[in-house]
Amino acid sequence: MNLNKNILRLAVPSILANITVPLVGMVDMAVAGHLPGSSAAALIGGITIGTMLFDLLYWNFGFLRVGTGGLTAQAFGRKLTAFASNDERGVGYNGKDLCADGELGGILKRALRIAVLSGLALIALQWVVVKLAFLLVDCSPEVQTLASQYFYIRIWAAPATLSLFAFKGWFIGLQDTVRPMAADLLVNGINIGASILLGMLIGFPGIALGTLLAQWSGFLYCVVAARRRYGVSILKETPGQAGDVMAGSDRPSELSFFALNRDLFLRSIGMIAVYIGFTVISARYGDLMLAVSAILMKLLMFFSYFTDGFAYAGEALTGRFIGEGSVDGVRSTVRQTFLWGTGMAVFFMLLYGLGGTPILRLMTEDATVVNAGRQFLPWLLLMPFIGCPAFVWDGIFIGATASKDLRNSTLLCAVGFFAVWFAGERYMSTPESAIHLLMAAYFMHLFIRAAYLTVRYKKAIFSGISSR
Repeated sequence: MNLNKNILRLAVPSILANITVPLVGMVDMAVAGHLPGSSAAALIGGITIGTMLFDLLYWNFGFLRVGTGGLTAQAFGRKLTAFASNDERGVGYNGKDLCADGELGGILKRALRIAVLSGLALIALQWVVVKLAFLLVDCSPEVQTLASQYFYIRIWAAPATLSLFAFKGWFIGLQDTVRPMAADLLVNGINIGASILLGMLIGFPGIALGTLLAQWSGFLYCVVAARRRYGVSILKETPGQAGDVMAGSDRPSELSFFALNRDLFLRSIGMIAVYIGFTVISARYGDLMLAVSAILMKLLMFFSYFTDGFAYAGEALTGRFIGEGSVDGVRSTVRQTFLWGTGMAVFFMLLYGLGGTPILRLMTEDATVVNAGRQFLPWLLLMPFIGCPAFVWDGIFIGATASKDLRNSTLLCAVGFFAVWFAGERYMSTPESAIHLLMAAYFMHLFIRAAYLTVRYKKAIFSGISSR
């Protein structure tokens, strides 16, 4: 097995798909920033707060991708071991062979049931969600009106969006990043095109409507792909029992499945606290600082979407090797994914260092926003250096379904984020200095994540393999 070849086979499709994700956010902001009728800062703020409301909701369901991916990858590894024991050695099987006994199909169907029911519940509670959210978010009346308008349209995609989480984790666990790439390219391509077209035709609501159409299109694609490639129909019961895999056990009880998702849910809470906290705090300093901080976060996360390609590869291969019981395979996966991630970090340090101001101009033509954003560009240079280990470790630990350590690292980094903010807030005399402090708090959260998972790596990952 050529490990580097497999890493690239898994990573490149994910990267190609992932780079369209920030492009969608950037296009939405760019469309909003060029619409007539309101200030660019207010329109960008409306998109930012509206998107934040969905982050607040959807990150609670991150376990649908994370848990499904880890469980599926380990089940896939066991399948390969079974094929090898029958002298097939992993050769000659197809996707339908993998899912023939219902274990892998059962993992997907259980995740989809949770996704659809949760999405319907969010639609039913949409008014309550908005009212509660604006009790916490302090923004101008104009931004609040625009954000609410965005939310009430896009919420109707909730069942599709949550189902896409489950589909993506399942495909990645099957070592298949082509299907999620195609889904992401379809979703994001339709989102970009429809948001631009509808934004021009009907104004600000068209941006949300474009996202709504795109999410349901992606859902339909994944339903068809799962049926044609793997013989799994989400409308049919599959024989067999869905497999639950956590580090240290081949097929634990249903209780283990919920314990895994409980830990991953708490992990999502920690992530929400940081990213929503970032937006809520920046909104307190006016529409201009909200717009600047939103653009900076998009640029910061642009790097993560590239690195996540290698994190997904690490997730799929780590889960597979744990399923096969291969310690050497896991060690080699960790080493090589970090090497690829480091190379990506060096590239982005150069990109951010040389292209910061031109990138700001791509986001908005408002000179006030561009000029205000320039002073924060040096923060971008820290993102690749600190973010790389945090994101790559996430993939490794997800593949191992080491949910307790993922939970603990994220809760600790949320504490670190708010500790830095509250410790320095009283000394901030201007909105600009407050945003600098906010950036420092954000990077503290990344550092804590990376440090904790580095310390826990050997015990969390290899104890699960050695106990088999």
